[in-house]
Amino acid sequence: MKITVIGTGYVGLVSGTCLADVGNDVLCLDVDANKIRILNEGGIPIYEPGLEAMVKKNEAAGRLRFTTDIEAAVAHGAIQFIAVGTPPDEDGSADLQYVLAAARNVGRHMTDYKVVVDKSTVPVGTADKVRAAIAEELAQRGVDTPYSVVSNPEFLKEGAAVEDFMKPDRIVVGAEDPRAIDLMRELYAPFQRNHERLIMMDVRSAELTKYAANAMLATRISFMNELANLAEKLGADIEHVRHGMGSDPRIGYHFLYPGCGYGGSCFPKDVQALERTAREAGQELKILAAVEAANEVQKHVLTGKIVQHFGADLSGRTFALWGLAFKPNTDDMREAPSRALIGDLLARGARVRAYDPVAIHEAQRIFEGEAGVEFAASPMDALADADALAIVTEWKEFRSPDFDAIKSQLRHPVIFDGRNLYDPAHPRRAGLEYFPIGRK
Repeated sequence: MKITVIGTGYVGLVSGTCLADVGNDVLCLDVDANKIRILNEGGIPIYEPGLEAMVKKNEAAGRLRFTTDIEAAVAHGAIQFIAVGTPPDEDGSADLQYVLAAARNVGRHMTDYKVVVDKSTVPVGTADKVRAAIAEELAQRGVDTPYSVVSNPEFLKEGAAVEDFMKPDRIVVGAEDPRAIDLMRELYAPFQRNHERLIMMDVRSAELTKYAANAMLATRISFMNELANLAEKLGADIEHVRHGMGSDPRIGYHFLYPGCGYGGSCFPKDVQALERTAREAGQELKILAAVEAANEVQKHVLTGKIVQHFGADLSGRTFALWGLAFKPNTDDMREAPSRALIGDLLARGARVRAYDPVAIHEAQRIFEGEAGVEFAASPMDALADADALAIVTEWKEFRSPDFDAIKSQLRHPVIFDGRNLYDPAHPRRAGLEYFPIGRK
């Protein structure tokens, strides 16, 4: 099948590459000439495990190409995926300007039947706006070319996006046109040979499904974070509580890990956008408002532990920071808890020396010109002469450290663990004071 993917971010580049990997002829379009240059020169503009090798393989095979030529991209694919960004607007709603611009470009240049697929995370009703934008362009041209608009939300986890696309839990497609439904079934047939994973529904239900799924996961995280804070006050251990809860098959273990808050490009934005959609429909989502508020508080929980231990004035102190990305296996720092902690420490007069195996370059861009932030080449380099260590991202390389070596490097033998990486007995056995989230 000939497929066009509009946008080469996480969703677009992963989707286009995986679709090419099963034999399709994929052309990826982006208006950012620098991104396309990087891709055509053999690099990739994002970090995602396994993606770079897959891109190179499919480029070499001639199944995957990149362009800034809008007219050529529209002409190429019978299926046109819109996978552009939908950043949060000032009021919390999703900004659809890039989605609608892509739709207008399709309407401006299409000459035969197209299935236009909303792959970006978009509010309920976006398909209607996309359909109207294309119709307006066709009317201005005085043509009546047929087309269909489909909702096909992505469920990709950053850091595991390739595997999620190639081995999906489910494939949600919202469509009413039989011709579009047949094409989408044909497109996704290679990804569900073992059993049927395709869930067909109406367009609006598909649009809502994406927001509902992310909102539920965010709710579980914030709920566990609040329980962890309560466990500390009551002298309970949240890890025991988690096991007791998760053993109930109605609850399960997924997304029951307490920590210092969620971040990234999806959960914060999608929770806000769903709240905004509800308000526009005349309904207040009180639970989601609480989820968001609880998460903002949780991003500062390590600050509270540090202040309780060292006092409110942190002038002259240096804190080592392990982890900058909002989660492991990505360089994404959007809404990352590390940014909240660094901001808090700088505001109290402290300095920060941070290490992350992937996100250093992104952090350097974010904190450019900030004299109080420096970056280390290794976890141990970050510790040198620091007053304490704070752990914010659960990278695998942090899971089994040499606690004696950590103690020897720090001015004060203290670890503030925002991800509960260790059995508290182990660092304490090495003479370290250890402050996790919600544990005894």
